[in-house]
Amino acid sequence: MVGNRPSLVLGIDEQDLKSGVLGLVVALVEIIVEALRHQALRRVEGGGLTEAEVERLGSALLELDAAIDMLKLEQGIAESVKAVRDGLDKIVDEALEGALDPQRWSQPGDPLLQPQHHVPAAV
Repeated sequence: MVGNRPSLVLGIDEQDLKSGVLGLVVALVEIIVEALRHQALRRVEGGGLTEAEVERLGSALLELDAAIDMLKLEQGIAESVKAVRDGLDKIVDEALEGALDPQRWSQPGDPLLQPQHHVPAAV
């Protein structure tokens, strides 16, 4: 009890929390690496890098991939990372589908797509 209030004890498994947070961080790092890879490819295709720079960049990206894979293996978080990535992919797919399919906006029943009614604040 804290003061006059009963203490609140949450039943959180520390290992699950650790792997969940680490899985999220690694998933975000993978997404950033993918963005770097796309940017590097654009620069290579645009002729903005020398052969030596292309070689160093390729090696660095391969080493980063290997380090991420090793981290996932050592920490046992491959499934956690995959779950985060799958969830993010689903969110992006739904957002793109909604943006690219204007008919979806007019379909009733989807509370996320319903117009929000704002009441002006009294002055």
